[in-house]
Amino acid sequence: MHSHSEPGGESTSDLLMMAARSLRRSFGESMAAYDVTPSQARALRVVAEHGSVRLSALAEALRIAPRSATEVVDALEQRSLVAREPDPADRRATSVVPTEAGLRLGAVLDEARRTATAERLAVLSDADRAELSRILRLVVDQE
Repeated sequence: MHSHSEPGGESTSDLLMMAARSLRRSFGESMAAYDVTPSQARALRVVAEHGSVRLSALAEALRIAPRSATEVVDALEQRSLVAREPDPADRRATSVVPTEAGLRLGAVLDEARRTATAERLAVLSDADRAELSRILRLVVDQE
């Protein structure tokens, strides 16, 4: 597949990757301010969204190995941001649930992420932002 080059020499795919990296860097900086790694922040978001999630499902949602998910949950649990409970459907399985503090921090991190994104996209007009969203939706919806 031929990739079109822009005047700066970067292809569309290069620019998309650069934009994603740039946003991730901004998020990373905001997460670091709360002493949370990006994977801990993502895990907290998934747990807060679902209210209760099995460790295996969390690993799947984060696209990481179950062992890595366990480490992320351990770190969040040490800070009392999540708790482990027996899964109501299967007592042998473990579910991860958010604590009050976890839900509060999750909301703060979501807001920090929105702010970081808004700052990056502030250079765009409303029309450009709507067009970018429309185009990215087409790309994402192919999955």
